[in-house]
Amino acid sequence: MGYDSSFVGNYIPNQSSLLPPQLATDLFNAGRSRDQQPAGTYAREVLEQLLIDLSWSSSRLEGNNKSLLDTQALFELGEQAGPIDEDTLMLLNHKSAIEFMVEAVPTEGITVPVIVDLQAKLMRDLLKDSRDIGSIRRRMVNIDGSVYSPSNIPMLLEETLASIVDKVRHIRNPVEAAFFLWVHIAYLQPFSDGNKRTSRLSANMPLMLYNCAPLSFLDVERTDYATAMLGVYEQRNVAAAVELFEFIYRRSIQKYSVLRASLAAPDPIRVRYRQALNELMQFVVFYGRTLENAFSEVPVDAADIAALRVIAHTELDHLEQYNCARYNLARGMTQRWIDAGRRR
Repeated sequence: MGYDSSFVGNYIPNQSSLLPPQLATDLFNAGRSRDQQPAGTYAREVLEQLLIDLSWSSSRLEGNNKSLLDTQALFELGEQAGPIDEDTLMLLNHKSAIEFMVEAVPTEGITVPVIVDLQAKLMRDLLKDSRDIGSIRRRMVNIDGSVYSPSNIPMLLEETLASIVDKVRHIRNPVEAAFFLWVHIAYLQPFSDGNKRTSRLSANMPLMLYNCAPLSFLDVERTDYATAMLGVYEQRNVAAAVELFEFIYRRSIQKYSVLRASLAAPDPIRVRYRQALNELMQFVVFYGRTLENAFSEVPVDAADIAALRVIAHTELDHLEQYNCARYNLARGMTQRWIDAGRRR
């Protein structure tokens, strides 16, 4: 059973629909942010939790044996967490890919190069042949447990991936667009490996652009996921995929809406000492000063020093390349400070 090009070819954005139209509308209304903010704001606000949730759930669907707590500890400690085996590498690659996506998609949009780079991030150091990383497939792939045989013609794969991207960029409802990308990248199998991983992360791109709740794929059983994919592979039937997607996304909406609301009320100490906190971070990371020494250079009321000290330590604990710009710190400099042991 080969690839059916009419599955994507017959799809007309905003006329055709893979999701039931009312369901797509309902999910969009439930998941979208009511605030007028730049693209990617929602994802950035919940990024710390999203990195853990999506990395773990997507890796788990690939057979990864690390627990959710293992994943959280790994991301907090980085490579200092211990020996790097294949499961650890898979999780770290997911984290890197999600961070890349959050940075790239709001500025570059959904493009073929962004999707190809996403696969490269996901599969780094996991494939024997480095030519299979970040490039369109040029050899056969088999789908375990299925009679489906994807196309093996590189030119067709390139043209079809370009068509998928072109169509998704024209879909007005980001939830329909997310489902479209998830299904079609998995069905096309444009890469030698990592196609399902790439499809899951790519599904978040339209949601990110429209500031909708992200799609984390938490609480999905591997058997249910396989059943949904088999319906697509062998019959181009999305009924099981629709049911699974609705379950996943409603849970994601609930989780990240609650998380975002808990982050909404600003800390009065943070607000009052916003500039002071910027200066403290720069003294420590850029100038290499101790935090206590930095406090001597920044005007802070005596009654607020203890509270601001706790905030500063927390920010230094969580400072990474992807969030250092808010303190006007360069990514390279921040990484060097992290590699040196987060001295303060």
